[in-house]
Amino acid sequence: MTLDMLMVLGVIFLAVFLFASEKLPVDLTAILVMAILMISGILTPKEGLSGFSNVATVTVGAMFILSAALQKTGAVNFLGAVSSKVFKINFWLGLIGTMILVGAVSAFVNNTPVVAVFIPILLGLAATNKLSPSRLLMPISFASMFGGVCTLIGTSTNILVSSIAVQHGLPAFSMFEFTKLGLVFFGVGIAYMTLFGVRLIPVRAAEENLTDKYRMHDYLTDIVLRQDAKSIGVRVADSPLVKELDIDVLEVIRNGQRLLVPVSDIVLKENDLLRVRCDIKQLQKLKDRIGIEMKSDCQLQDDDFRCEALTLTEVVIAPNSRLIGKTIKSSYFRNVFRATALALRHRGQLLNTGFAETPLRAGDAILVETRKENYDALRSNKNFVIVSDIETPQYRKDKIIPALLIITAVIAAAALGILPIMVGAIIGSILLVIVGCITLEEAYDAIDWNVIFLLGGIISLGVALEKTGAAMYLSQQMIRFLGGWGPVAIVAALYLMTSLLTETMSNNATAVLLAPIAIAAAAAMGVSPKPFLMAIAFAASASFMTPVGYQTNTMIYGVGRYKFSDFIKVGAPLNLIFWILATLLIPVFFPF
Repeated sequence: MTLDMLMVLGVIFLAVFLFASEKLPVDLTAILVMAILMISGILTPKEGLSGFSNVATVTVGAMFILSAALQKTGAVNFLGAVSSKVFKINFWLGLIGTMILVGAVSAFVNNTPVVAVFIPILLGLAATNKLSPSRLLMPISFASMFGGVCTLIGTSTNILVSSIAVQHGLPAFSMFEFTKLGLVFFGVGIAYMTLFGVRLIPVRAAEENLTDKYRMHDYLTDIVLRQDAKSIGVRVADSPLVKELDIDVLEVIRNGQRLLVPVSDIVLKENDLLRVRCDIKQLQKLKDRIGIEMKSDCQLQDDDFRCEALTLTEVVIAPNSRLIGKTIKSSYFRNVFRATALALRHRGQLLNTGFAETPLRAGDAILVETRKENYDALRSNKNFVIVSDIETPQYRKDKIIPALLIITAVIAAAALGILPIMVGAIIGSILLVIVGCITLEEAYDAIDWNVIFLLGGIISLGVALEKTGAAMYLSQQMIRFLGGWGPVAIVAALYLMTSLLTETMSNNATAVLLAPIAIAAAAAMGVSPKPFLMAIAFAASASFMTPVGYQTNTMIYGVGRYKFSDFIKVGAPLNLIFWILATLLIPVFFPF
């Protein structure tokens, strides 16, 4: 083993550790890997930066625009509204129909916005029909993955694996090359969730409103300042309520009107009504000493936080949010987003006081109050997914037909071999802007730059594996241990390794790490590399066992009130079933 090979293996271990531990954002980790490989001299600057001009990176960027254009027209929301009506006829018919619908749409567009659209629809449906949200959200997250593996563009991992194949002189995967096995996964997955999976999900009662869901009456109350209150004539930020009792004043209501200037700057007056977050039991003991009256006999409801100027809503930290690792306090949440965080649901726990210093994670749900003029900015902010939408966004419904025609043309051109998928996606993005389905600014905003930088950086690791011979070395070790069992054993091993790694780190990073090893193993055994690459592609997009293994699982984690064990209980058998199916069927559909 050469020194360069040892260095590349060391970088791999560092990357896996950083991806799994989330010590750094995944895109920053990818760029760090690229920088180390260039600084060490293993890669030239041209080789290191080649990931940014890679077909997969450019195609994925264009696909984000295509998905966003479809969303802006309201086409996906229309499908969601239709599926919600079916639930009124029969729960199981509605659930199966919604899973099929989500899966079918996810086969052609980015599944993250698809699931984001269905979350508030299904939460509202659960509240109206007294259903458990937990039994609705996990099935649609899984269904989006079932659909994603059916086509080349269903998931970025499929596009990435195809581009890696092309880099090694192999033919690119066609649009529907994944479809035969993908449909088997789709059908088996829907059947499993219907017969077993949904029944394994714990039933957690649906709350009718956000105040009940976040138990706001336990920590939010209204107080009135009496004549003898020490805080009268003092700014909120300097008042004894804040300085001595660590009470968080959320609003000041004077003469029946909410004061909409910054709360901390308001000078308090007698009879001001203050909406506060605090330890209510402690406050009850001290109310006479600090000169207040409590109005806790009348429990707060959602409408108490809504008026012509203010509204209450629930947001989820998006999978690639810049808030990950920061806290409510360190991110200057109130100032930056013009919203007040009232409570936090973090890793299955409801935190209603003292959470300002809690590091935020993807999937955390935050209950926020904001002014209505700031609501649209909050809804369009890519750091969040709004899951309790109070208003219907303004869609360009007259552009639904043009958007569908353009996206269909992109898919057809790629399927028929008229244009490479990258070229078709770029042309389609341009046409969508020209016809007005999406504005140029919206197109730029639609691109998830975290994913682009992740791909651009981590592809350099695959180049280094191939260039130094580390991929061949690792493949030889695999063959040494499993080669005696034949290529089917290698398919099984690659699928299992990819599946386990994807549960803890980026699926794209996993594909980049294992695809060169798979190609080298096929060359050493004298067989076609396609079955090995298919094992990696399917496994990387079928992550059911943890809430952090796939971004749609992360999105539903907090808002669905799931526990980590819920995903293991439901997802582990499904992972096992798909592993067995892949081992048996990949050699059939993709012969050696």
